[in-house]
Amino acid sequence: VSAFVILALGLGLGLGLTLGGGNDAEGDLSNAAPLAPPPADLQIWKPSVNATWQIVLLKPLALAPDANSVEPDVDVYDIDLFINPKSTVDALHRLGKRVVCYFSGGSYEPNRPDSKSFKDSDKGKGLEGWPGERWLNLNSEGVRQIMAKRIQLAAQKGCDAIDPDNVDGFDNKNGLGLTQADSIRFMSYLVQQAQKHNMAIGLKNAAKIIPSVLPAMQFSVNEQCVQYADCRSFAPFVEAGKPVFHIEYPSEVKPDFAANFCNKDFKPAQGSDGFSTVIKNMNLDGWVVYCNGQTARTPLAD
Repeated sequence: VSAFVILALGLGLGLGLTLGGGNDAEGDLSNAAPLAPPPADLQIWKPSVNATWQIVLLKPLALAPDANSVEPDVDVYDIDLFINPKSTVDALHRLGKRVVCYFSGGSYEPNRPDSKSFKDSDKGKGLEGWPGERWLNLNSEGVRQIMAKRIQLAAQKGCDAIDPDNVDGFDNKNGLGLTQADSIRFMSYLVQQAQKHNMAIGLKNAAKIIPSVLPAMQFSVNEQCVQYADCRSFAPFVEAGKPVFHIEYPSEVKPDFAANFCNKDFKPAQGSDGFSTVIKNMNLDGWVVYCNGQTARTPLAD
């Protein structure tokens, strides 16, 4: 593990990292029942615990339609919804891979194709560390309709699942008064939209709402639970037979800490048993290291 720490230190800016102190508002959850699991008759993909994966968001994959292999040879690829064409999703499927399509569900990004569709009144404070990106009002019908169109685009491209980021505005300084209850209702809406297209959906971070949304989720995507000693919060996914696709960023910590990312006896990593862990640069480029020591670099388009 020490070999990759040197490579990763100081590289890149990240995408989708929204951990950190906020207003911690809960909303009224006293009578809130957990979201329902998907109907049994839906043919929704259910990834398995310990599934191997790669996440690349910085650039599109450089994958020809007739490619006979992809690096690394893992079960699941999590890729950006907008910048990857349908031909890439089709090529991954032909190679036996499942495809998760990423988009920001709870924040405005200025350079997306549909960015002009957001009303200024639906935008809150900026996300710390991400210039131009702002929290969104999760209760806005306009925001929800934009997300429905994004989910429809994911279906048109053939994505097996969606990875909606930044649904944890309640745990950040959002400027909109967002609460945990708001995030739960928003996730319920995204679940309904995903199910219309027989797509799976995962919960990104947002540990505090796991008890309320877990039944409706097919997986978790977690960033930095070892760094923040919070992996136990995500263990219920594994206990429910659902994978935790887990990312750690060596550039964010001291090298002696990074060397223990994969050590389940290391106190901050406790609770991460069964997690599908990847070690990534903060910019989520093609470089990846796995806990078995395997290193790979997925080719990216210019």
